[in-house]
Amino acid sequence: MQDDAALLSEDELALINALQLRPRGSWSELGHALGVDPVTVARRWQRLTRHGAAWVSPSPGPRLLDQITVAYVEIGCTADAAAVVSRSLCEHSHMVTVERCAGTYNLLATVAARDLGAMSHYTLDVLPAIPHVAAVRARIVTHMFTEGGRWRIDALAPDQRAELDVPRPQPTAPARAVSIDDADRALLAQLALDGRASHQSLATAVGASASTVKRRLDRLTRLGLLQFRCDFARPLGGWPVAVTLWLDAPPDRLAEIGDAIIRLPQTRNCAAISGGHNLLIQANLHSLADIPRFEAGLATAHPALRIAERTVTLRHDKLFGHILDPHGRSRRVVRADIWSEPASLG
Repeated sequence: MQDDAALLSEDELALINALQLRPRGSWSELGHALGVDPVTVARRWQRLTRHGAAWVSPSPGPRLLDQITVAYVEIGCTADAAAVVSRSLCEHSHMVTVERCAGTYNLLATVAARDLGAMSHYTLDVLPAIPHVAAVRARIVTHMFTEGGRWRIDALAPDQRAELDVPRPQPTAPARAVSIDDADRALLAQLALDGRASHQSLATAVGASASTVKRRLDRLTRLGLLQFRCDFARPLGGWPVAVTLWLDAPPDRLAEIGDAIIRLPQTRNCAAISGGHNLLIQANLHSLADIPRFEAGLATAHPALRIAERTVTLRHDKLFGHILDPHGRSRRVVRADIWSEPASLG
């Protein structure tokens, strides 16, 4: 990583894959699976994070996704204003991901809010009032089959994956019986800066004991409100292409098709959505030529599935709260606060 935009090495990709499987695993656990000593693993990770080439962050667990409202929002503006609008949107705490696109709309955003009312206010009142925004089209997620935190690269041997890939615990309470409180929100805000932060450093930041922090994190994870993900600079790791497909699936087969699509290695996000089309797929690919091959595979496996629209991402400006440079590296974090009242920052 000596060059300003050097590609990630095989050793670095292996570590990233290991952290995708065990985002908060100890250096000893990770080192054992990778066949290197813990000090080497820690040093390798420090180098990656120092360059912004990889990072660990918190993400919503399945129970939290059941409680909040998520939407894929397309935003139209003049071509010369797309960068300005994107920079403005990246500062919004409800904007999870912001992409500049080649498609009908200039921007595609993943937005999260505490409920449908807050999402309605944000998409109907806040976004259209932003200078240079000419059109807003929101597709509400009605069911998330899989989200980007579960996407994996294939950089480990099968035995290494088996050692690290511990099944996620199933939530232990009904979806509506658990929630995030103010103390949890303060903890999540600190984790957004470093998802591998120690219990003690988190405790110091939020003014609690390390045992209290550990107990809260264990509870949030056990109840399915919180999970962790490892992201990286995808263009430097061999995945420079991201495509979003809007599809029509027979309603009586939507669940079956969605469950099948999430098993494809290219699938990053897959969701049932509102609007003119009922299914969305976001895929990570190695090249533009992989797009028609991916679509052909979908058509062969699911003849009843119709691809209605496709959007190619030109650049990710924000990825799950991290502001990215043109090479996909994290430069800073805009902490999410999806529970607050949506408001424009200009």
